[in-house]
Amino acid sequence: MTFLQFPEGFQWGAATASYQIEGAFDEDDRGLSIWDTFAHQPGRVQNGETGDVACDHYHRYKDDVELMASLGLQTYRFSSSWARVLPFGSGAVNEKGVAFYSRLVDELLEHGIQPAVTLFHWDLPQALQDLGGWMNRDTAERFAEYAALMYERLGDRVTRWITLNEPLVFVEFGHRAGGMPPGLRSHDATAKAIHHAMLAHGRAVQVFRQGGYQGEIGITNANTSYEPADDSPEALSATELARDFGTRVYHGPVYGRGYPASVLKYYAERGAGFPIQAGDMELIAQPTDFLGVNLYSRARIEPDDGRGVGYRNARPTLPLLPMGYEAAPDSLGDFVRWVSKEYDRPKIYITENGVCDNTEPGPDGTIDDHVRVELLRGFLAGLHGAMQDGADVRAYYQWSLMDNFEWAFGYSKRFGMVYTDFATQARIPKRSAAFFSDLIARNGVDA
Repeated sequence: MTFLQFPEGFQWGAATASYQIEGAFDEDDRGLSIWDTFAHQPGRVQNGETGDVACDHYHRYKDDVELMASLGLQTYRFSSSWARVLPFGSGAVNEKGVAFYSRLVDELLEHGIQPAVTLFHWDLPQALQDLGGWMNRDTAERFAEYAALMYERLGDRVTRWITLNEPLVFVEFGHRAGGMPPGLRSHDATAKAIHHAMLAHGRAVQVFRQGGYQGEIGITNANTSYEPADDSPEALSATELARDFGTRVYHGPVYGRGYPASVLKYYAERGAGFPIQAGDMELIAQPTDFLGVNLYSRARIEPDDGRGVGYRNARPTLPLLPMGYEAAPDSLGDFVRWVSKEYDRPKIYITENGVCDNTEPGPDGTIDDHVRVELLRGFLAGLHGAMQDGADVRAYYQWSLMDNFEWAFGYSKRFGMVYTDFATQARIPKRSAAFFSDLIARNGVDA
């Protein structure tokens, strides 16, 4: 094998999200989120499972930070629950909720781990959804208030902030496809939610700058490495359309390029115009300090004139993982090269990359998740290559620290490098944890 050395100062970490790990959904005056409501509706989540307890991280955070330290993590990305600190989405502050995140940040710093806080990872307060949620322009203002609260309370210790996690997912799966809360299937709701989510990002950046807080702020987007299914001009054009709908609609506004014309046209033809007001696009395009990239796989694209968007995913040619997407180790490096070129070489953090590998403990109790290990090795080799080609990547966060609540799949999909026994809450490091710990120690990977 060839050893691939990463630059000095490159950071290695892991990522989680509040609803997926915290539990304690009704403790210490926490308000309800849309995921609390959705998960308790029959038929919404596989096996009727919920995040009520999840990994019980709310009570076990000290042990979990010890675990992170034992693996050598240098940074940890987590999300704060909006409903835990502002039970009604705005108004009275729940000091018990704020105190939890303050304790968590202190614990991380005591162990030499840099906190990276995501302000929104899909768990909108139900009280705001009752007022229209992301379809309501006012939600962007409430988000700015929430962001200001978190900056004020944690900004003396937290220097890396992420506004939104994957607006593509919570907007489109929640408002167009219906598989996530609020469970809508509406072009109009989707168009409004896209724009209001991007406004929320812009307002949170604006508040951060106006407050003069130390550190850096950016957004994390869901990404797929789009590849033409063949070399035909039609497939190449279809791939650009896929990038418009899956990438540029959320990246373009942040970098001052607006929404793609193809996306605006698609929604307008369905009576769903974007509710853009004077000054909105300038607000969204305020300079950010980094781009967070979440990526798990690729999609091969071919034209389809019968679909309104003009393209479809071609048949997979690589093995499929339990989540249904291809095991495509080259996709991370390929996408990073593309996005770096597309947006003039921004500073990039890989805020999520990982593998669903459902390997269970063997007879001796060990967990040999070799599929995860080898795919991680391939992802990181590709990332190293993209960096050699000029991409400015500064950190990598593996998804996830531990097995957790995987949204509509419940507990049936395991992304953790640490196994969670949900009956006992035992944490058992897998082979991939040893692999990751070793590469952190060496700041590089054998490929």
